[in-house]
Amino acid sequence: MFDLTGKIALVTGATGVIGGAIVRTLHKMGATLAVSGTRLDNLENLANELKERIHLFSCNLSLSAAVEELTPNVERACGSVNILVNNAGITRDSLLMRMPDESWQDVMTVDLEAPFRLMRAVSKNMVKERWGRIINISSIVGAVGNSGQANYAAAKSGLFGLSKSAAAELAPRNITVNCVAPGFIESPMVEKIPPASREYMEKSIPMARVGEPEEVAAAVGFLASVEASYITGHVLHVNGGMAML
Repeated sequence: MFDLTGKIALVTGATGVIGGAIVRTLHKMGATLAVSGTRLDNLENLANELKERIHLFSCNLSLSAAVEELTPNVERACGSVNILVNNAGITRDSLLMRMPDESWQDVMTVDLEAPFRLMRAVSKNMVKERWGRIINISSIVGAVGNSGQANYAAAKSGLFGLSKSAAAELAPRNITVNCVAPGFIESPMVEKIPPASREYMEKSIPMARVGEPEEVAAAVGFLASVEASYITGHVLHVNGGMAML
């Protein structure tokens, strides 16, 4: 079960804690990984850890030309992409009334436009091969909103609609498109939260703790598998019950 041997998986934002956990999970399942990010040293550390079946691609997703080049570069090095995980994302937090246009556009470009461009690119060969998995990493913020994150919430909510529309279009070709929406997940950002604030936050979560990156990665691994072949257009929330949607 859950065997991805022979599959090529492209994972963006592989240098973050969730991205790294996703890469390790898919690699353990047997996939060959094409990983992209902007911090080449972190990518090299990941490659040194996994040792085989991993290829590195430096890509700045804020540059449309770089995004357009990523899929062809992966295909030349690895072959056709069977699994796409759009994990990369940025934040540019600000109250709505003070948010500069640049903060809005930067988040839209990386968090929504880049996933669209990559989905468009990889779906062409997926259609020819009549098999594919596209998994977009959204957020609980896309479902419930968050003060100071109008841009991020809009982009992550946009991934829901993008994924559902693509799922409807691609389902006849045996291609599934789903979202994973994490809640609060253990990360350097969460570690910086003051203890009192963290305690309050954890009390608001029915499971009384923040999640682990590996728990998000496990959801991605399942949706990438053959066993999840009848699940498409779905948003899988990984949030400990914080929002039961």
